[in-house]
Amino acid sequence: MTVDRDEERDERIRMEVIVDAYTSEEQALGWYYYLEDKVGFPFQAQCIQERTVSPLEVGEEVRVEGMADEGDCMSEMFVRIEWMDREFGVPLSQLELADMDSDTQEAVADWHYWNGRGNRLC
Repeated sequence: MTVDRDEERDERIRMEVIVDAYTSEEQALGWYYYLEDKVGFPFQAQCIQERTVSPLEVGEEVRVEGMADEGDCMSEMFVRIEWMDREFGVPLSQLELADMDSDTQEAVADWHYWNGRGNRLC
C-alpha cells in the first residue's frame, strides 16, 4: 500500500516527533512520548488489519486504555487494550479510531502515515 506524501505531516513528524533522533531507539522514544502526550486515552477503536502478534480479527472493536510500557515500544508502537476481560498490548498500526478528538486523530494518523510510507523503528 503506497501512501501519498504529505509535506505538512512530514514536517510535523520531523519537528515534533523525531527531532534530534539519530538512532532507532531515539526515534522510538520520540514516537512513544509524542503519542503518550497527544492521544486522549481511553478510546474505542476497530481492528483494520490482522497481525500475527495479535489475536484481533478485522472488524473487532476494542477499548484502548493507554500506551504499552515504553520498553515494549522500541520496535513498534503498542497500545494496551481491553478485550474479552483481559488487558494486553497490540500494535497501534492495527487499529482505526472511532470518533475522537482532533489531537488524538492527528497523532494516530501521523503514526499510520509514517508506517505507510515504509518507515520502521528497527
